[in-house]
Parts: sequence; structure tokens; C-alpha cells
Amino acid sequence: MTREAERNSQILKRSQERELRLLEAEDLEQLCREILIGLRDSYGLDAVSFVICDGSHDIRHLLQASGLDLDELPGLVFVESLAGLAPQYVALRRPWLGAYSTADHGLLFPGIRGLASVAMIPLSHKRSLIGSVNFGSRQGDRFTADHATDFFAHLGVIASFCLENVVNRARLMRSGFTDVLTGWYNRRYLQIRLGEELARARRHGTTLTCLMLDIDHFKRVNDNYGHAAGDAVLREIAQRIDAEVRSSDVAARFGGEEFVILLPGTGTASAEKLAERIRQAVDREPFEIGRGRRIDVTASIGIAGIAPRRGDADLKTLGDSLIARADVALYRAKAAGRNALAVNPDNGVAA
Repeated sequence: MTREAERNSQILKRSQERELRLLEAEDLEQLCREILIGLRDSYGLDAVSFVICDGSHDIRHLLQASGLDLDELPGLVFVESLAGLAPQYVALRRPWLGAYSTADHGLLFPGIRGLASVAMIPLSHKRSLIGSVNFGSRQGDRFTADHATDFFAHLGVIASFCLENVVNRARLMRSGFTDVLTGWYNRRYLQIRLGEELARARRHGTTLTCLMLDIDHFKRVNDNYGHAAGDAVLREIAQRIDAEVRSSDVAARFGGEEFVILLPGTGTASAEKLAERIRQAVDREPFEIGRGRRIDVTASIGIAGIAPRRGDADLKTLGDSLIARADVALYRAKAAGRNALAVNPDNGVAA
């Protein structure tokens, strides 16, 4: 009995330490690492996954905004709906423990083989299921229906609270980087992400391409129809561009009627195809500007890419150069008659 009491005391102490680490997580990335890596190492598990239902892509965008490459956390699983992911989600209100089945649980542990038992710990927000933390073991008796689930239920409450906390904090921080009119990121945020994406491109030996878009004759819209109409056009432009870009791309309102899109891991040839889709999306149909009025709007786009070398230390200068070269290409598109694209062939790296 003494040995059993000591063992239980150690388990309780270890659990409290892990919960404290979750509560101390300062941001979304740290929380994900504490859940995926911290819990796995602390409890000697063979696999841990963190499933988040994120139909609006809001949480994953917040995580990407921190500069994290989602591939760095393979156990992090974002889904638009929990339906079909695992049959237990239909009635997952308390932790579920039992035998692992590839057909039922394979999607919870992508790339993991040989598991024998699993524990699914539900995460909830306002009484709605929003995901789960999942433990996997190669031992068939590690998680069974006979085990008590109070500890797991408590961990689920803590993890749910922590997730809500760091997401709200990230949204609050993001508000300082957001353009109020369009809902896009602003120039301040772009400068931060530009440095991060250049560092990633240098580390992985990839190309970062920049699109700079400017609305043609935008001053005429404001002069002829008023600034409210101009605001409507800017909002609609942002929505049409947003429908074309990837979630991993960085889109920001650069100022006035100019927009910038950073395309990580994308060469200028692929960027040119995307730019053409954006140009067509803008030109495809007239813009509603209120009072039943519709006007035609076009845009010109400049394209420039850069492939930083490992020895390139001054990322700020490289970033400024990338933006400047995209701007030069934009003016070439304007000079060519507007509603056009232009590519700056210079890669921006000194020989």
C-alpha cells in the first residue's frame, strides 16, 4: 500500500507539473509543442496528436502568423469538421480509451504505425466539441475501457482552457497588425513576416516571390463616386485576391490602393500564373459600390523573386530590395497600359 501510495503521489506530481507547463504557455506555438512533445516525453507515450476543428482556418492562420512552418509539428491536425475523422467524435463528451484500430484512428495519428491502444481526450468550448488530444501506445493494456478517466477529463479541461487563452491572446496581438478596412494584415506586419520568410528561404534554399498589386486609376473612383465607393472597392479587391491565394501565403495592404502578397517557396513562373488569376478575378465582373451602382475596376501587378544564399546576413536589405524590385515591375505593368503583369527578372542577389 505504501508503494502504491508513493507511485500515485509521483503520478499526481508529474501530472500537475505537466498541467502547469500548459498553463504557462505564452503563445499558440508553445502550447502545441507542450502538448505534442511535452506530454509525449513526460508520459513515455509512443504518439501524441492534437486535433483542432478550425473550419474558418482562423487558428491555423494565427499559428502561421507566428512564422511557424506547420510541417514542423506533424502531430498537429487541423480539420474543417470532425465528422468522419474517427467514429468516437459522434459522442465524445468524456475521454475514450480502448484498442487502436487503423480504420477508426489512423487519421488521428498520421504516419504512425504499430499502435495498440489509444486515449482520446475531448476539447470543448462553450459546450461544443472543438477537437481532442490523443495519446497512442504500442502497449495494448496502456489504455483500456477499464481504466479510470478522471485524470484525462481534468487534462482535457486544462488543455481546452489553455487553447482558448492563447488563441484569444493571439487575436488581440493580431489586431495591432490588421488593416481595419480590409481585414488584411498591414504594412507593419508585412515587414515582420518578410524577415521571417527570407530567413526560412535562406535556411531551406528556396525562393520567396513578391507580388505588388495596384488598383488602376483608383483616384478616379474616389473623385467620381466618393470615398465610400473607394472603400467598397478596396474591400472587394481584398476578398477577390483572398480567394486565389494559399493559406501559407502572406497578404497585406501595403498602403492606399497597393497590396502585397508574399509567396514562400514559389518561383516567378508559378507566381506569374497566380498573378494572372488575380488580375482576371479583379477584371472579371464590375464592383458594387452602393445605391445599385457598378463600376469596372482593373489592377496591375509587379512580380519579383529572391533566393537568399546562406551567407546573406542582412535580411532587411534583401527584403527592402525585394519590395523595391516588385514596385519597379509594377510600374512597368502600368507603363504597358495597365491591367497587366510584369516580372522583374533580376533575382536581387549580388553576384
